[in-house]
Amino acid sequence: MTAIDRPALPERTAASRLIVVIRGERADQYAPVLETLAGAGIRSVELTLSTPGTLEELPALRERFEDRLDIGVGTVTDPADLRTAAERGAHYIVTPITRADLLATATTTGVAIVPGGLTPSELHAGWAAGAAAVKVFPASVVGPGYVKDLRGPFPGIRVIPSGGVDLEAAEAWLRAGAEAVSVGGPLLGDALRGGSLEQLAERARAFVGVAAREAGA
Repeated sequence: MTAIDRPALPERTAASRLIVVIRGERADQYAPVLETLAGAGIRSVELTLSTPGTLEELPALRERFEDRLDIGVGTVTDPADLRTAAERGAHYIVTPITRADLLATATTTGVAIVPGGLTPSELHAGWAAGAAAVKVFPASVVGPGYVKDLRGPFPGIRVIPSGGVDLEAAEAWLRAGAEAVSVGGPLLGDALRGGSLEQLAERARAFVGVAAREAGA
């Protein structure tokens, strides 16, 4: 069997095993939240295209946080958006779906992609097409034992759960062998709606601590 050319997740993302998904009303809300997260030890964030202005803000944010954060772009469902995100400096791409044209476009740009799916067929299709990892979404439907279930028929598959992953679930998924965990609301809380950035930092440090423990750090 020919080895698959599989672009890897960025080193900081892979080492931290934690991706924070940021979905807001406007992209100009990102910067103070990213500053707080970076200061609390977060090393990878996924900015979502469901937040208006994300692609426009991406180059400036990448330049500002280059030394502190990997910045991925998520909720990508169109190949043109994927190409734009890659051109504007996205460190990796995340999609909620597994679709051949998205995977093919990621291959041509050379950017790492994490396609989403739930069934074994969807997840294997993404993995077989050269994904850096596959996103189990919504993760709350299956639970951490799904990692072992998938690795029975698909040895070596790299799994990132997303959707409803709170602190307890993050620990359980990482212990079960997930490549990383993707967390949103349970970590962000109301930070994008004017909530306390100090409390955001506390929540972020708790998740960083769990990821570090499960990585053996």
